Amino acid sequence: MHAIEKIFARHSGRTSVKTGEIVTAKVDFAEINDLYLQTVYSFYEMGGEKVWDPTRCAFVFDHYAPAPDAKSAANQQAMREFARKNGLQYHFDTNCGVCHQVMPEAGVIYPGMIVVATDSHTTTHGAFGAVGTGCGATDMAAILLSGEMWFRVPEIVEIRLEGEAPRGVYPKDVILSVLGKIRADGAVYKAIDFTGSYVENLSVAGRMVICNMAVEMGAKTAYMQPNQAVLEYVEKRAVRPYTVETTDPGYCYAEQYVFDVSRLEPQLACPSSVENVHPLPEVTAGEKIRLDQGYLGSCTGGREEDIAVAAQILRGRHIAPYTRLVVVPASAEVMERCLEKGYIQDLMRAGATVTAPGCGACLGVHQGILASGEVCVSSTNRNFPGRMGAVDAQIYLASPATVAASLLNGYLTDPREYC
Repeated sequence: MHAIEKIFARHSGRTSVKTGEIVTAKVDFAEINDLYLQTVYSFYEMGGEKVWDPTRCAFVFDHYAPAPDAKSAANQQAMREFARKNGLQYHFDTNCGVCHQVMPEAGVIYPGMIVVATDSHTTTHGAFGAVGTGCGATDMAAILLSGEMWFRVPEIVEIRLEGEAPRGVYPKDVILSVLGKIRADGAVYKAIDFTGSYVENLSVAGRMVICNMAVEMGAKTAYMQPNQAVLEYVEKRAVRPYTVETTDPGYCYAEQYVFDVSRLEPQLACPSSVENVHPLPEVTAGEKIRLDQGYLGSCTGGREEDIAVAAQILRGRHIAPYTRLVVVPASAEVMERCLEKGYIQDLMRAGATVTAPGCGACLGVHQGILASGEVCVSSTNRNFPGRMGAVDAQIYLASPATVAASLLNGYLTDPREYC
């Protein structure tokens, strides 16, 4: 069996499972973000009184952090009351950050677990050797009641990433390149196992970037065999004992793809689709694509190493006139570390606006949304029309280095001359 199948088998009390089977599996941790007050309503409509285990579920207020209007404030108020009534051990309020960042920091994410959240980018946690997936409000209410959820065991696709990335090429470039080839519907309800020498040597943050965007290919979940960096991270934080599953030798994948990252150039996902990916030099050849805003943040591009590379590029420099750079750290812990190391100060001196940790303008409601006709280069994970504000705004997805280099000049810029 594959490691993912072993996780499903263990959590469903079986010795084995196979592709296509429906299993009912125990959930190790459930998370509800502040978009999903309906979960609370559905919980009560199902006759719920108390959650199945107050140590295994949490609310994270990240999409509207801090609340930008009375409606979102009221939703958060109702969720706080539910959390208080149920005595939830973990509660991540508007001071904490993005769910996919704060949960690993709190030690509730670890190898061999099943984590379900009301957010499609829960595939992020495959970076830790966990099975992470998203669900809707009704399914989440059922989890809060029972601690279980049904799953269809997915087909498993291997994406093998080999080689060493060249200077100026980052994990975001790698996953954009993969996405451009496999396309947005290339892995619908499949699990993606990222393997290869590139993955084995990746940092925790880099792994999270790649697993995060697996869902942009339609994946139900993503997975990476934990490396030493992951094991050291988890050992310091994990609140429960954990099991590191391994894939049996000779396992037969449903599909296999191999990518050589050593020849990659910086990549861009161009408006207005995540699969509209091209090498940056190809996009900018012969013309300067001018920018109104750069955005550095989200569950894909707001971690310490993302902010560090932007600070390195912009230190002692200033962003172009009549542009703006919005920086949103992924968590309070990330912001604190970046303050200690001077990265935030470097970016502020360069003209950046730094906002509270959270999702920010990634979902187009506050903290840097775009006006009609504006052009933005962003380290986020989606560039659909209206994603960050006006429907006719244009969003290019890129690495944090490309965001920083581009705002320095005011137009899309290859970061390699600054890295």
